[in-house]
Amino acid sequence: MKQSILNLIFSLIGLSIGYGIALLTGLSIIQEAVIGAFIIQWIAFIPAYIGQTEKFYDLVGSSTYVFVIGYVNFHNWSAPGVNWGSLVLAAFIVLWAARLGTFLFVRIKKNKEDKRFASIKPSATRFFMAWTLQGMWVSLCAMCALTAIASDQGVVINPFFYAGVLVFVTGLAMEIIADWQKSVFRENPKNKDQFIKHGLWSYSRHPNYFGEIILWTGISIMSFSSLSGWQYITLISPIFTYVLLVYISGVRILEASGMEKWGHLESYRLYVRNTPSLIPFSKVKKL
Repeated sequence: MKQSILNLIFSLIGLSIGYGIALLTGLSIIQEAVIGAFIIQWIAFIPAYIGQTEKFYDLVGSSTYVFVIGYVNFHNWSAPGVNWGSLVLAAFIVLWAARLGTFLFVRIKKNKEDKRFASIKPSATRFFMAWTLQGMWVSLCAMCALTAIASDQGVVINPFFYAGVLVFVTGLAMEIIADWQKSVFRENPKNKDQFIKHGLWSYSRHPNYFGEIILWTGISIMSFSSLSGWQYITLISPIFTYVLLVYISGVRILEASGMEKWGHLESYRLYVRNTPSLIPFSKVKKL
């Protein structure tokens, strides 16, 4: 009972953070989009819990990005002229979401399950919390772009915008290449129960996550010139992504899993000692 109450409290905190930052933008359209993002997760939670499945969790999350971007853009169509900056920014997020959502859905369909949810699904409140936190993830990551698009001038095309485009494309390319290299590696029967250490994975133990952080940094840079006042708080996107991937759902879990699987191998311990956890060419922490 105590744990269930805590799960609901954390869900409420997630909602409060997402909607609270939306309130600080001063734009009702952003607040509506954020509430919509959470409602989508809560609706999806019902069949997911009944069927005890996480197979469409990531797909729903990625689709929610498309929804919030489409919702805000739709309400801006009445504005005179075409804001190409807004269209490019929106297209980048939709492209990223479609690619990642499809990739994760195909992967979980092939693997039959996502081990992260093995102990989460049986608990209604904990599974509900996972879906609610996904709503917060969508809200916090997309909010700077949504706010820029919904601003009076739309997305400003200036040197910041072009720099952001370059950073985004770099991050997206890194994420796609890293995911592709790992997929090809896993499809080879000879690599069963082995770890990947070539390609981008020779420069970082989690290059796909590094690419994810970089691309959201690019989105923030593209959005920067359109923000004002309290709206600058929406630039938390890459910081939130970093904290989420490094300390909550990504690196921390995979590092522990990797040591459990291959920690007895000298080759893996050597790989860990010589390869940065996240940022390529950064100093490696000694074990």
